[in-house]
Amino acid sequence: MRLIYLRKGLKTSQERRSALKREEKMKKKKTLWITGVGFMAAVVILLANTPIGMIQLPVIKATTVHIPVIIGAILYGPLAGAILGGVFGVCSLVSNTVQPTLLSFAFSPALSTTGIAGAIKAIWISVGCRIMIGIVAGWLWIFLAKTKLPRRYAFMITGFIGSMTNTVFVMGSIYLLLAREYAGVKKIALDMVWGLIIGTVVASGIPEAVAAAVLVFAIGEAAFLARDHM
Repeated sequence: MRLIYLRKGLKTSQERRSALKREEKMKKKKTLWITGVGFMAAVVILLANTPIGMIQLPVIKATTVHIPVIIGAILYGPLAGAILGGVFGVCSLVSNTVQPTLLSFAFSPALSTTGIAGAIKAIWISVGCRIMIGIVAGWLWIFLAKTKLPRRYAFMITGFIGSMTNTVFVMGSIYLLLAREYAGVKKIALDMVWGLIIGTVVASGIPEAVAAAVLVFAIGEAAFLARDHM
């Protein structure tokens, strides 16, 4: 150990102690990150497999699973958010495969109506769009932290935008990639798809985002304090 420190140019005992403390702090931080992300992933999986996580509506499944994704991105950064979003996406893919609804072809490659191309699009919508939740929420939180905005407002803004990221990316991708198939299952003209997409964003996405803002603030504040005292 002494030889390693000498090679680093750390000759005095005080320098060696400081280096050792830094290494221990980094190891602890890494352990806490892995443990925290693992715990939040477990919460995502739990919610995704209970009625409160995937709420079945007549046409689509509303979700609260994005809440731990957003909170995880706030606590542990954009990479953690992306991982948690990916877990959410895989859960969504599986759910839409084993319990299909009218729009499950857009979320499950196994139910694609247009072959391999449709399967790739479904993977993007179910998994890729959910990864974006964590990335957007994580970087937005970093930006808001630099503005010195009061933390309670930063929580609510991140919760709202994170939730809207889910809705806008998913519904926007369905419109851009699967508009014709969407019109087919809904039995409507192709030029009516945009109106239905906007209707879904307004009727479901905005209330979901408002709820996310409140929940992320309420849960995130407690989780933030708990993490800081670990």
